[in-house]
Amino acid sequence: MKKLIGNLLYGQSGGPTSVINASAYGVIKESLENQDVIKEVLMMKHGIKGALNEEFILISKQDEENIELLKHSPGSAFGSVRYKMADYKEDDTDYVRLLYIFQEYNIRYFLYNGGNDSMDTCDRISEYMKHVGYEVRVIGVPKTIDNDLPFTDHTPGYGSAAKYIINTIMEISYDMLAYPKGKVTIVEIMGRHAGWLTAASAVATKSGFGPDLIYLPEVPFSVEKFKKDVEKVYSKKSQCLVAVSEGLSNDEGIFLSSSSALKDAFGHFQLGGVSSKLAQIVNNEMRISSRNVELGTTQRSAAHLQSLTDVNEAISVGRTAVKYALKGESGVMVTIERVSTNPYKATCGKQPLNKIANKEKTIPKSMINKDGNFVTDEFIDYVMPLIQGENTPVYYDGVQHFSKMKNGIGSKK
Repeated sequence: MKKLIGNLLYGQSGGPTSVINASAYGVIKESLENQDVIKEVLMMKHGIKGALNEEFILISKQDEENIELLKHSPGSAFGSVRYKMADYKEDDTDYVRLLYIFQEYNIRYFLYNGGNDSMDTCDRISEYMKHVGYEVRVIGVPKTIDNDLPFTDHTPGYGSAAKYIINTIMEISYDMLAYPKGKVTIVEIMGRHAGWLTAASAVATKSGFGPDLIYLPEVPFSVEKFKKDVEKVYSKKSQCLVAVSEGLSNDEGIFLSSSSALKDAFGHFQLGGVSSKLAQIVNNEMRISSRNVELGTTQRSAAHLQSLTDVNEAISVGRTAVKYALKGESGVMVTIERVSTNPYKATCGKQPLNKIANKEKTIPKSMINKDGNFVTDEFIDYVMPLIQGENTPVYYDGVQHFSKMKNGIGSKK
C-alpha cells in the first residue's frame, strides 16, 4: 500500500475521563514516531467545533514535558464538546466546511476520541468523505466511564472511575461505623441506561466495607421493593448503605428523577437527584434518618486514583488507532478484546463505526442477582482486572501537576 502523506487531526468529545488524555498521549507519541508519513499533528480545540472553527493546537517534540503530563491529567486537555452533526444528505453545511479545512491543512488522518455519540460523528464524517472522494482515514478512539460501548470488552476511563467509586464507597462505609445506630446512606453514581459504574461498588462490599444494596438501570425500579429491601437490612444492622444509578427508571422506562427538562445536543435528559428523592422517601415514609451523597463529576476526574491498567490501555488504543490508520484502515473504532481474565490479558482489535454509533451495551442478566439489588461473582471477576495498579501522580509541593496544552501551546491559530 502506498504511503498517504499528510497531517493528522485529533479531537476529544463528550464527557471527559481521567485517562482520555492518556489516549491523546498514545496518539501523539505514535504520530511523532512516524513523521515520514504524518508531517504535523494537530489537536482540535473543543472537538469537532474546533475543526469547524479552524482552531487547532500544533504539537511539537519541544512540548515533551506537557506531552508526558498528559498521562496524569484528568479532563480533556484539548477541550471537549457535545455537538451533533446533521445527516449530510439533509444538511451538508458542516461537511462542506470540514472538507475545506481538511484540504487546507492536508488532513489525511482524522482520529476522534469519545463515546457512543462521538462514534456517530466519526461515522458521519467517514461516510461523507467517501461520498465526495476525499482520501482521509477516519478512526474512532474509544472512551467513556459508562463502559457502554458495544463490541469492546470495556472502555478506557471505566477502570479508573470504578476504582474511584470503590475506594470512595469504602471510605463512606467505614465512616458509617462510628455510631451504634446509623443512617440509611444513599450514594448516587453516574449511569443513564447502563449500570457498570454503580455495579463496581460491589467490590467494596467484597472487601468488607461497601453497599448492602445496589440498584441498576438494567432492572426496573420499584419504590415499594426498595423500601422493603432497606427495612430488611436496617432492622438487622441499624444502618444501610445503598448504591444507586442516576438513571433508575420504572417498568415503563420513566426516570425516577431528572435535574431538569433540558436535553443535550443528542437528546439526552440531564439526570440527577435520584439519591435525594430516595432519601426523602426513607425519611418521610419509613421514618428512618437518611442522607444522600452524589459523587458527581469526581467520578470521571479523579486522576489521583487512576488505574494503571486503565492508563496503559488508554495509551494502547491511542497508539493502535494511529497504526491502523497508517495501515490503511478507515471507518473503524479500536476495541479492547479480553484474551484471559486470570491472568488478565487483553489485546486491541477493531469494529466498523456504523456497528457502534448510537448503540449501548448494558450489564448482562447473568451479572445481576435474582433479587435485582446486587451483582453476581461473574461481574466481580469481570471488573477486578480493570482496577489494578496505580499511576502515581506528579506532585510539585504537594499539589498535582497537570499538562497545560489546552492553553494553546504551539497554537496553529
